[in-house]
Amino acid sequence: MKAVAVFPKKPNTMHLAELPEPALNVVPGGRGVRVKMLRVGACGTDKEINAGEYGEAPRGSDFLVIGHENFGRVLEVGPKARGFAPGDYVVATVRRPGHSLYDLIGTYDMTTDRTYYEHGISRLHGFLTEQYVDDPEYLIKIPPELREVAVLLEPCSIVEKGLVQAYKIQERLLIWRPERALVLGAGPVGLLATMALRLRGVDVVTMARTEPPNRHSELVEAIGAHYLSTRQVPLPQAAKDHGPFDIIFEATGNATMVFEAVPVLGINGILVLSSVTGGNKTVEIPADQINQGFVLGNKVMVGTVNANREYFEMGVRDFATAEAMWPGWLERLLTNRVEGLDNFAEMLRLLTEDHEAIKIYVQVAPDE
Repeated sequence: MKAVAVFPKKPNTMHLAELPEPALNVVPGGRGVRVKMLRVGACGTDKEINAGEYGEAPRGSDFLVIGHENFGRVLEVGPKARGFAPGDYVVATVRRPGHSLYDLIGTYDMTTDRTYYEHGISRLHGFLTEQYVDDPEYLIKIPPELREVAVLLEPCSIVEKGLVQAYKIQERLLIWRPERALVLGAGPVGLLATMALRLRGVDVVTMARTEPPNRHSELVEAIGAHYLSTRQVPLPQAAKDHGPFDIIFEATGNATMVFEAVPVLGINGILVLSSVTGGNKTVEIPADQINQGFVLGNKVMVGTVNANREYFEMGVRDFATAEAMWPGWLERLLTNRVEGLDNFAEMLRLLTEDHEAIKIYVQVAPDE
């Protein structure tokens, strides 16, 4: 069967590869679930892996099938695969357990292993292929009503994890009722963070470089948040006009923005970082001021990346609520559709050149 792959650490090697159709018994004990891939989202991670910045092939393979944002339909289930039936819609989680204590208790996204296993990224083939077989433990059932937007669930799970971590950390304050948030970045993760915060009753300002009006600003404002361009409004001015910010959720893909955000974080505030940057950028920062602000202001910085099933399930609930409150809003994030695995070059072109795109996805197969 077809798959889109790269030779890890070798720049610009994205190609169409062939894989054997997976056997149902690849999952032991009769627990295998065979899934037909319908849609796979593309993101900056795929672009960076193709650029050779990171990525690891599975053992015994010289290539890595990419793609981690997935959505499919169950074709076949093993005799002991409880909870699933042919025709069910599913999204698979991305990280798989290693050997640390955290892996053993189901929080494999918090592993302390230096070697980790992540579909389409590290040591496990990804989902830009026609079929896969997995254990029910790693499959999230999707209501048919959400099938058109379910390919967004993986990036939403990262948002959900970041917000859960923020709220848990802030239990240190005994009473913490965040009123104002700043979201940096208006790509898919930034927009989904804006949505999740609005669902929690927080007043949100979302900032990105592009000057309004544009499709990003329209989406932000459609759910009652405020959109500002960093080209028009400096962060300190945004904090003066709309802050202080109890939460800042960073989703820019630009490490420099992290340090620019620190001074505008409110007292007792928390800064959530979601960008994974693979470069070697160096910036000069006011280290003493940042240190003093965190110490005297009781501030926190925490990162979020990948997620276990708890956060995927939270995303399903938030999607259902968002569809009820703002019908059709989530589907508007799906701006660029690429037909079929053979057109992977178009997917890569859109990732590289189309700066107006929000979510690019490959329609791997029709939903029949």
